[in-house]
Amino acid sequence: MGQQHEHVRVAVIGSGFGGLGAAVRLRREGITDFVVLERADSVGGTWRDNSYPGCACDVPSHLYSFSFAPNPDWPRTFSGQEHIRAYLEHVADTFRLRPHLRFNHEVLMMRWDNDKLRWEIETSQGTFTADVVVSATGPLSDPKMPDIPGLADFPGKVFHSARWDHEYNLRGKRVAVIGTGASAIQIVPAIQPEVERLTLFQRTPPWVMPRMDRKISGAERWVHRQLPFTSAARRGLLWGIRELQVQAFTKRPDELGLIERIAKANMAKSIKDPALRAKLTPSYRIGCKRILLSSTYYPALAQPNVDVVASGLTEVRGSTVVAAGGTSQAGGSGGGTETEVEAIILGTGFHVTDMPIAERVVGAEGITLAEAWKDGMESLRGATAAGFPNWMTIIGPNTGLGNSSMILMIESQLNYMADYMRQLNLLGEGSALAARPSSVHAWNRRVQQRMKRTVWNTGGCTSWYLDAGGRNTTIWPGTTTEFRSATRHVDLAEYEVVRADRTKQEPAGAGTKAANSPKAPTTRTASTTKNPEAVA
Repeated sequence: MGQQHEHVRVAVIGSGFGGLGAAVRLRREGITDFVVLERADSVGGTWRDNSYPGCACDVPSHLYSFSFAPNPDWPRTFSGQEHIRAYLEHVADTFRLRPHLRFNHEVLMMRWDNDKLRWEIETSQGTFTADVVVSATGPLSDPKMPDIPGLADFPGKVFHSARWDHEYNLRGKRVAVIGTGASAIQIVPAIQPEVERLTLFQRTPPWVMPRMDRKISGAERWVHRQLPFTSAARRGLLWGIRELQVQAFTKRPDELGLIERIAKANMAKSIKDPALRAKLTPSYRIGCKRILLSSTYYPALAQPNVDVVASGLTEVRGSTVVAAGGTSQAGGSGGGTETEVEAIILGTGFHVTDMPIAERVVGAEGITLAEAWKDGMESLRGATAAGFPNWMTIIGPNTGLGNSSMILMIESQLNYMADYMRQLNLLGEGSALAARPSSVHAWNRRVQQRMKRTVWNTGGCTSWYLDAGGRNTTIWPGTTTEFRSATRHVDLAEYEVVRADRTKQEPAGAGTKAANSPKAPTTRTASTTKNPEAVA
């Protein structure tokens, strides 16, 4: 059993890149009174959970790593899952995070205590209380299972790409793969040579660019070890190229034709059958959905043991999988196809725009974050939410990227978290910061205004970036440089200070100079002001 009713300054939820990054930053800020609550038995987040054949990152390794923890020994330019997971284990060891980790501690519920100004966190192994919660559960943590009639009664094997069953042998089996996203295009080439028959169900074809992956030589690694600035320079070059790319995605989506031609040439090189090429050619602007990288996907689809069905899976009848009627948007026939299979692999993505942890967070008004976000996720600078004092998320709403490394965004949010903790320390004990609803709405209005002309909104597709209301609550519509600037400091004018009622709480420490500073937010008392709109 875990420790009962342990109180900490900060509780971090999750131990992927976001959670471990937060832990490192807290230690660097001199804060050692924190725990990292992890539902699994090891660190790694999505790089622990996704262990399917062929799993790798589509961002170059020297950019997909912490700036404060460079790795001179990446074996490939685009490293595989096992190397990224090992890197995160290395970060946990190097920065002495092990004493803070609480494995097998699934967070069941978090409730804000208006009187004591702290979070009560119920886990699968006891209760914790914390002054501040940093939620780093990540958008790619909870698989999205499709609601397909008959799937539950399928007599064969069914599993999601993020819950791969390594005990099950696919050799010689007839297999259906559902979906053509980032996971599926890595799985298909990895399993195609060993299965008897592979049927790929594709609702919408992706744009696929060549993957310029190669082994990093021993000489290169030696240079990076001996001369660390060379690794930093490599990272800087990779970053700069992607900063330029985002200009096209966000400001000039009509100029993406050249990239589309490269993607089409990549396809034509491997797909000689005109009918198959028609099925695989997207009708929307490149970048509208995530651009995928693979040099093996198209060659695998051209093999004689692979069928591409240009529609989604609508029904499972016993061992038979049934495709939707109609044709693909590119004109390829695929309606009503029936295929008998022994295994179904679901490459159906994750709960991204309906963050699952939101059901487990109860704020100052007694409602869950999921209820507060029922009309779409909204936060202030991707971090804090109205009605949820001293709670922030890493990789929150509109912090995703369509073209670059999420580690850049995570590190920006860690800057914001660090300054948030500094401001709380200045305010003194018995204080909390609550994001003003007006500030949250103003920030999101600006984000959505900028989103209007981006390729993600104008490219003519429906992607997982969009929520149920059709709003893009996932992607950041600017450069990583702009986001870094916007999250460098906490603007106290965007917050209210919540003070504990001294008559209901044990004496609090002094140290309230920030409350009297020129930029100080409005102060309110927790027990008398329940409505966060009450003090504007």
